[in-house]
Amino acid sequence: MSPAATPMNAAPREPAAILEVDGLCTHFDTEDGLARPVDGVSFSLRPGETLGLVGESGCGKSVTSLSILGLIPKPPGRIAAGRILFAGEDLVQAGEKRLRQLRGRRLSMIFQEPMTALNPVLTVGEQVAEPLRLHLALPRAAARRRAIELLTQVGIPAPEQRVDAYPHELSGGMRQRVMIAMAIACDPAVLIADEPTTALDVTIQAQILELLRRLQAERGMAMLLITHDLGVVAQNAQRVLVMYAGKVVENAPVERLFSAPGHPYSVGLLRSLPELARPGEPLATIPGMVPPPTRFPSGCRFRTRCPLARERCAEQEPPLRPLARAPEQEVACHFPEETPAW
Repeated sequence: MSPAATPMNAAPREPAAILEVDGLCTHFDTEDGLARPVDGVSFSLRPGETLGLVGESGCGKSVTSLSILGLIPKPPGRIAAGRILFAGEDLVQAGEKRLRQLRGRRLSMIFQEPMTALNPVLTVGEQVAEPLRLHLALPRAAARRRAIELLTQVGIPAPEQRVDAYPHELSGGMRQRVMIAMAIACDPAVLIADEPTTALDVTIQAQILELLRRLQAERGMAMLLITHDLGVVAQNAQRVLVMYAGKVVENAPVERLFSAPGHPYSVGLLRSLPELARPGEPLATIPGMVPPPTRFPSGCRFRTRCPLARERCAEQEPPLRPLARAPEQEVACHFPEETPAW
């Protein structure tokens, strides 16, 4: 057997990460002092993989996504430390011209609110065609034809007519489909979906998520799925990051997170799922609130809400490290062996 040959029983090698975030810190200067909504976040994303990013509002999920795309307003914001490697290129060091070349072409995003993300004075066809003309230099007529094809792919009925509609003339579900058509127009390698089903009813949510799964399978995109809904993560992601107060507190395969969460915050999120509440009993909640990014507590940032907290938690910030019982699961807790079953 030649040195380059692979043994028949060798485990398949995982593809290299298309996106690596290493020690990312995004800070803002505010009237209340320095805000640190993203403070040392690290993760990787492989081609074709869906990575769920979950946590309560204010945990830093959306700021993480905007940092990756270079959309943090400067000032008052800035990336204070860390690297964002896309296909080996550090986007933190890239200039605005380079970032504009990548955004919408190789890196794309579905924003939370399509009614505010879409331009109200342009037709949806013009907006879907814009990245095609900008990045692929398609002539106007060809871009329009391709826009109609994309609207067809995302399931918009009568696309030949809808291409000339304005956003306010479409339903919420159709506006979200238009956002998806814009995001996939240039076949990006990485798609960031930030709360893609917010404000949609349950039936439309299921249709949008099924659409994203189908498009991802067809195109081989990597997807960062940002949500506060653990049910969405369970059905769509292979791995999940749990964020709290600007930090990743757990990184685990999705099956492991749901069967044996390692961080007390993850347990609290799972226990608060409405579908798991017993009839007649109040919904479980996590006491307190996420601290503001200008006033994080010392040590473990979850300690003020944690049932396991003790003196060490106030004195020392726990690092994110693999569990002895499950090395594929990383947890930032001083006492993970005491985390209660949920």
